[in-house]
Amino acid sequence: MNTIINLFNIKYPIIQGGMIWCSGWRLASAVSNGGGLGLIGSGSMNPDLLQEHIQKCKKATDKPFGVNIPLMFSHSEDFIKICIQEKVSAVFTSAGNPVKWTAILKDNGIRVAHVVANTKGAIKCTEAGVDAIVVEGFEAGGHNGKEETTTLVLVPHVKLVTHLPLIAAGGIGTGRGMLAAMALGARGVQIGSRFAASVESSAHPNFKQKIVEAVEGDTLLSLKKLIGVRLLKNDFFQKVFESETNGANKEELSMLLGRGRAQKGMFEGDIYEGELEIGQISALINEIKPAAQIIDEIINEYFAAKKDLCNKNF
Repeated sequence: MNTIINLFNIKYPIIQGGMIWCSGWRLASAVSNGGGLGLIGSGSMNPDLLQEHIQKCKKATDKPFGVNIPLMFSHSEDFIKICIQEKVSAVFTSAGNPVKWTAILKDNGIRVAHVVANTKGAIKCTEAGVDAIVVEGFEAGGHNGKEETTTLVLVPHVKLVTHLPLIAAGGIGTGRGMLAAMALGARGVQIGSRFAASVESSAHPNFKQKIVEAVEGDTLLSLKKLIGVRLLKNDFFQKVFESETNGANKEELSMLLGRGRAQKGMFEGDIYEGELEIGQISALINEIKPAAQIIDEIINEYFAAKKDLCNKNF
């Protein structure tokens, strides 16, 4: 039996990424009801709002779901306490050191996974005692490693330094992509961008439309002097690109980014001056669909591709 399925008590080894401004209770519950593990993205919430989303998610699904907590944010400790209080099934931590909270969460019966972008982070995860590691290549839309290592290279590298089950992320949004990740040594996949363009995503319809309109080359890893994110090209992206080309420092980029830029683009729908974070896989997303349908299509394509591969002669 698949270790990720067993670990999180889910039907399919598909984890929905906990994306800011996209991953509320509606999306998380829809993914969980569809057989995956839905995650509420706490990065764009305050503690009270997170608790509200958790409670609404409990009413919308009787299946396991989790919360993604970026440890760099000021509310992270409050988020941890809320997850313990509400007895969520899983917590996926990111953007920080997993050592501080892993044991506390596990002592309270919560499964813990941590997101890494290099082998150094994976070794820390193993030492911290997490249950699984999300291995995120630089194709992803979220916070990426400065090394810019692709998923194809990163997963087998991490496989060499840990015995823990791996969840591949970054550039995965199809059944064939999922099969490739499994062949590299992952036991599950985390998918963000394709669910960002789902019916249940809390992203603004303007942002969803920009995702389905995206073609190859429409995203670029940016703001690496802050925390690298992959952005859809728009007017704001062009300002970032020109500033980085001219050698802007961290402080200058912080001023350009300002406050609420991601909210402005992804949640409020300003597709010109907003920050539009999305992965490279957006070029293969052509339609806004319900989350359950997305899962079914990925699983069906996975098994079809696996059968096709087994029937080929090498």
